[in-house]
Amino acid sequence: MTEITIPAIAADGALFPVEKMAAHREGLLHLAISAFVFDGDRLLIQRRALGKYHCGGLWANTVCTHPHWGEAPAACADRRLREELGLSGVRLSFAGVSDYRADVGGGLIEHERVHMFTGEADAATAVLSPDPEEVCETRWAAAGDLRREMAERPEAFTPWFRIYVARWPDFAFGRAA
Repeated sequence: MTEITIPAIAADGALFPVEKMAAHREGLLHLAISAFVFDGDRLLIQRRALGKYHCGGLWANTVCTHPHWGEAPAACADRRLREELGLSGVRLSFAGVSDYRADVGGGLIEHERVHMFTGEADAATAVLSPDPEEVCETRWAAAGDLRREMAERPEAFTPWFRIYVARWPDFAFGRAA
């Protein structure tokens, strides 16, 4: 795995560079992004590739990742829509910032300050070309179906997606929630 440097956050709020895996092994607070792309009340979700370093095979929101050192969160969200899903032309809007901490298994901790973004796409015309090293499946999930599935099988979803839904069900499930 190529070493990637991401922005960690010191106690005084200052950013400093850290290797991504070190941030997860040490549970350091670091920057992240999460994007939610909707078609009406349907959310585009992805199932993480089985070979991911954590949470492989679990369902997550449209895109979630870490900005590279020196990269703005909005630019990162746009980049990862293209890299992970092959999705371009989605205008993302900033939706807020939230912190969370979650054990993601294998001795790794996600301790993130997440910049959240939302966007709209037409599922009928959106062209998806997922990177198989990142994503093994995608689908547009209706709010009611997703709520039911998450209640019945929470273990099928990433810890952060479950946290987002618990904290902001209307946000995570779209406007028709």
